[in-house]
Amino acid sequence: MLELLAEAPGPRTIAQLASDLGVHRSIAYRILRTLESHRLVTRDESGRVHGAPGLAVLARGVQRDLQSAALPELTVLANELKMCAFIAVWDQPDCTTLVTVEPRHVHATVVQHPGTRHPFGHGAPGIAMQSTLTEEQWNALNHETPYRENAALARTRGYATSIDEVIPGLSSVAAPIEVPGRLPAAVAVVYSTGSNTSDVEAIGARLREAARAISAELG
Repeated sequence: MLELLAEAPGPRTIAQLASDLGVHRSIAYRILRTLESHRLVTRDESGRVHGAPGLAVLARGVQRDLQSAALPELTVLANELKMCAFIAVWDQPDCTTLVTVEPRHVHATVVQHPGTRHPFGHGAPGIAMQSTLTEEQWNALNHETPYRENAALARTRGYATSIDEVIPGLSSVAAPIEVPGRLPAAVAVVYSTGSNTSDVEAIGARLREAARAISAELG
């Protein structure tokens, strides 16, 4: 139910949630009451269901050290590059956005919301994370996503790029965050493909620098 609420374009009624879940309305209501008791959802005056503040408490506890280490760097990146900056984590078989910072004083920007998921084999963050391993090391994992040629290139230059892979019209650049003993993550920015941006190589170099800073903070 929480996943359905997160992916829905707006609040949902109990009847809609029951239909989405494929269960009887009484079962959906019992689930709802449980979530309400933990302050994870709430209902407005019309009975529509919204996420509640308890979700923010849970979110802060997810890889708390990575979020704390990344936020200062993301804030600088977002305002310096005038783009949405975010951390993506390896959430097999997907990439999931952990934390996001939007630039200030920008009239319009593309936003990557926390909790957004996309297949690991699409987009710059997945390529960047894959690039922390050689093709032989990757194949030894028996991962369902094949090793991409772009990952080998990203391994050489320290950052990955993608155009129109996750959402048509959007491009991203990402650099891997490597910390011994944990799965790799990536620091990334996203922007409209047709927008006037700085040189991609310069953006990649800046993300590479931010990834090193975050890794050092975690280490």
